[in-house]
Amino acid sequence: MKPASAHGPAPAAGPLKFSAPSDWVSETPTSSMRQAQYRLPRAQGDTEDAELVVFYFQGGGGGVQANIDRWIGQFTKADGSAANSIAKTSHKTSHGIPITIVDVSGTYVAGMGSMMTDSKGKPNFRMLAAVAESSSGPWFFKLIGPAKTIGKWESSFQTFLDTIQ
Repeated sequence: MKPASAHGPAPAAGPLKFSAPSDWVSETPTSSMRQAQYRLPRAQGDTEDAELVVFYFQGGGGGVQANIDRWIGQFTKADGSAANSIAKTSHKTSHGIPITIVDVSGTYVAGMGSMMTDSKGKPNFRMLAAVAESSSGPWFFKLIGPAKTIGKWESSFQTFLDTIQ
C-alpha cells in the first residue's frame, strides 16, 4: 500500500489520512469536490473499470443517513423498483473513527461525474460507499463500477477503510 492523504486545503482539524492499495491507480481528481480519485482495473469480462472517489465538503456535506439514502436512491432493482430493500448497511471503526458502509447493487441510474453516460442507467452495477465521521467532519468514500469488478476489489476496499485515521 502507498500512503495517501487528501489533496487541496486541509480542514481545520487536519486532513484525514488513508493508504490506498498499490494496485489502485491514483488519478488527478476531476472536480474540486473530489479530494482523491482512484481507478480500480476491471475484472475479466467487464467492459469498464471501477472508480473510487473521496469527497470532503468543508462545513458538512449532509448527515450520514441522508447520504446513504441518496446513494441507495441512485440504484434500481432489475424490475425498476427502488433498491432500498436490497441495500446492506454495516458499521466499523478505524483508528477511533466511526464508519458507516453501504453496499447496493442493481441498475445505476443517477450520479455525478464520469461514470454516468447513459440515461437508461448501467445494469449489473454495484456501489460500496462509506462515511467516515472524523473530527474535521464527514468524509465520503464512493466505489462504483460493474458488480463483478467491485466484487474483485471488495476486500481491498475494506482494508482501505481500515487505514483511515
